Amino acid sequence: MSETGYGDFEFERRFWVPDLPVDVLDTAPAVIVQSYYLADEGYAIRVRAQTSGIGSALEPGQDPLDALEAHLAEVDFCAITVKGPMSGGTRYEAERELDVAVGIQLIRRGGARVVKTRHAAWLGTDGWVVDVFGGENEPLVVAEVERGGPVTDLSIPAFCVTEVTDDVRFSNESLARRPYSAWGHEFEAELARTGPRFLQDMGHNHLEPRGE
Repeated sequence: MSETGYGDFEFERRFWVPDLPVDVLDTAPAVIVQSYYLADEGYAIRVRAQTSGIGSALEPGQDPLDALEAHLAEVDFCAITVKGPMSGGTRYEAERELDVAVGIQLIRRGGARVVKTRHAAWLGTDGWVVDVFGGENEPLVVAEVERGGPVTDLSIPAFCVTEVTDDVRFSNESLARRPYSAWGHEFEAELARTGPRFLQDMGHNHLEPRGE
């Protein structure tokens, strides 16, 4: 829950990343497995299991349930979250922590699942996370920045090639049902054809120049 007077509303912006920027990230990513019990027009109910950080990557193509079982001993946080649709970087998210054993059993028993490793980095005045998706969503990488209020006047790192904040294809609940491997080549062709885009109603975007 937000502690800035916005209640259960979260503020974030998300970006497609072509390659993991290893030079700016931590060395102990968390493993996250999420199961979506409902996902319809932006409304979702999600159960998440997460490790605090193990410093190892997922096995190539590893199924979410296999990843959960492989890292079962390291899971130390589970939660259930109710979500509303994303609009301009704002989304309703009400979360409640679960007993770890209960959360694991819920994920085992149903829902559409995704698995990813989450890296963290502090860049300028913002904390960023970079999610590297596994299973059928390989090789998708998404960077996300979150604030206690609207994410305006953002300094966007060079590794963020284009913004996907309002692209429903990139929501985790969408990826659980229609993974990136099924349409990623179409998206990348679209990006090559139309070029990158960034939200223009969120103040001034400070784009870090990309190296040649």
